[in-house]
Amino acid sequence: MFPQDPIAAVTHPDPYDYYADLVARKPLYYDDKLRLWVASGAGAVAAVLTNHLCRARPANEPVPKSLLGSPAAEIFRHLVRMNDGERHCPFKQAVSAALASIDPVHAAQQSEKWARFLLEEGGSKDLSRFAFHLPVYVMGSLLGVRQEMLNQTALWVGDFARCVAPASSSEQIERGKTAAGHLIEMFRSPQGHEDGLLNALAREAKRAGREEADVIVANGIGFLSQAYDATAGLIGNTLLALASRPELRDQVSADPDILRPVIQEVLRYDSPVQNTRRFLAEDGIVAGEKMKAGDAILVVLAAANRDPSVNPSPERFDIFRKERRIFTFGVGAHACPGESLATTIAKAGVEQLMAFGVAIERLAETMTYRASANTRIPIFEEE
Repeated sequence: MFPQDPIAAVTHPDPYDYYADLVARKPLYYDDKLRLWVASGAGAVAAVLTNHLCRARPANEPVPKSLLGSPAAEIFRHLVRMNDGERHCPFKQAVSAALASIDPVHAAQQSEKWARFLLEEGGSKDLSRFAFHLPVYVMGSLLGVRQEMLNQTALWVGDFARCVAPASSSEQIERGKTAAGHLIEMFRSPQGHEDGLLNALAREAKRAGREEADVIVANGIGFLSQAYDATAGLIGNTLLALASRPELRDQVSADPDILRPVIQEVLRYDSPVQNTRRFLAEDGIVAGEKMKAGDAILVVLAAANRDPSVNPSPERFDIFRKERRIFTFGVGAHACPGESLATTIAKAGVEQLMAFGVAIERLAETMTYRASANTRIPIFEEE
């Protein structure tokens, strides 16, 4: 049974036949019920994400009204991914350069270290905590957060991430505002790691002519909040892919290096980030359609991943797929530069879970999806 709309599809047990239908019949259309445009075909998605008229936030609401006057608003207003024009570039170049400065071997070592630490500390009973905390522990350590603060940081990041998500409750918003204040205070304090990612971001920001401490701190926190949901979803969806494919589990058990192409195909096949949004800054033509200033567009990245025009036989899970096109991290000016790091963290997480003896084949029996309008994140219930 199809989900009722593209937003409900995010947490539907299997939305992919529905997405295939959207791509085939209406790759770009106006949804009267949702009162927004929906782009699902690969061509339409790419056109929206690369069109200069399409902005990351509505012109009349650069920061969600529910956050105004709070520390959460101070973080949100400075996030490079939530800004366009001069506030986006060249600071986006600073963010990308800072992430590119991370040594891949060091990132893999940190990912393995903290995956083992979390499993040894809490076992494998709470897999969802493991999936959410691992990216924060890795990114936090790279940013220079002290070990004794990593657990608390993960809790604060979780509250902040839920606070800025669409359809968050009033209680979640208030908890997130408080958490945002703690995160800002922590990152304004000296971390004691001159070679850390936060200092790399500060150096690159100086080169870009944006030395404001508030901007640097906000985007350091942004590294954590962006990794939190997306990487947790990537770990969970990779576990589900292995749970339903015994032969693939055997291959990975025999050769853990196969996990990397497995994760690449999961990013396409069962994307942790299902959609994003864009807003028209002025009247104009987008992907061949006349749109008006203020119009909103739901960009269904997960459907574009399944468009047969860019990924033939998209229903087939193929870890050796040639010329794979992945829209999960976006395209254009706002494309996320964190794909390699997310893959590294997810690989270490899944690898350590398998080494720890988690019964992956049984995970689908105790799984639901966390309520969300954007991200597809499995929640594994404790046995």
